[in-house]
Amino acid sequence: MVSSVNAHASILAPQEHNVSMRIDLHCHSGVSDGTDSPAELIVAAAAAELDAVAITDHDTFAGVAEAKAAGRVHGVEVLGGIEITCESGGVTVHLLGYGADPDHTGLAEALRVVRQGRDERVPRIVAALDAAGVGVTLDDVLDQARPGTTLGRPHVADALVANGEVSDRQQAFDRWLDVGRPGYIGHEKIDLASGIALVRAAGGVAVLAHPWGRESRTVLTVRAIAELARAGLDGLEVDHQLHDAQTRSELRRVALAYDLIVTGGSDYHGTGKVNHDLGCNLTTEAGYRMILRRVGSGRA
Repeated sequence: MVSSVNAHASILAPQEHNVSMRIDLHCHSGVSDGTDSPAELIVAAAAAELDAVAITDHDTFAGVAEAKAAGRVHGVEVLGGIEITCESGGVTVHLLGYGADPDHTGLAEALRVVRQGRDERVPRIVAALDAAGVGVTLDDVLDQARPGTTLGRPHVADALVANGEVSDRQQAFDRWLDVGRPGYIGHEKIDLASGIALVRAAGGVAVLAHPWGRESRTVLTVRAIAELARAGLDGLEVDHQLHDAQTRSELRRVALAYDLIVTGGSDYHGTGKVNHDLGCNLTTEAGYRMILRRVGSGRA
């Protein structure tokens, strides 16, 4: 592995050093599985004294315009983004795309297919839960989602909470909705390499979300990350709640070796996810500026 310091060393330094702006590049709103509207997310970001945030809802850009409008009112820079559901080696992997054009034909069509798969998945989850003796209906799930929301397992979890089947989302996943549980149903995903190519083609910046969290680490080996970097990957989300201190240190070395931008984000979901408060992980200003320079630069 390359060990020499290169031109991007400053953006790979630990996040606690030289942070002049408070920047959180992984936030979800209610258009996917967060509990705040896009505007409420920005109000919360301002209250958390964040200078800049990225709104990165699952497989949709639907909240970006509202978030940017709120950012202008509340003095928070908003970077339009997305978290794309991808697959590598049969394992679900998440890809953050920053600044991509939502109207890019290839990216928009791929996301439409994924969202359609999500929508078709929910009735199957409800049927599986019914077969397991759990009382929840499709209407119960729809009651938990804002109009136009990309439906997913978190909304089923919220319905289970509302019906008194479980106490919170985490218990719903642990008991009923996680992989191997009675209510788990898979859905359409984008091949990871294709996802990176689509983000880049749309003028965006592609960053692996929490790459060594959960099962992602089994397929996102150092060799795999090196290959993705050669194919156009821009960065790694190093500072995330799923990464302990040792994992973060190891990922920083990988990022340095393969000239990848280091980012950090809270993975905020409002009340939908505990221990993910806004600003609990940050991106350096230098890393943020590098992303902004690459967005729409034509280098994709």
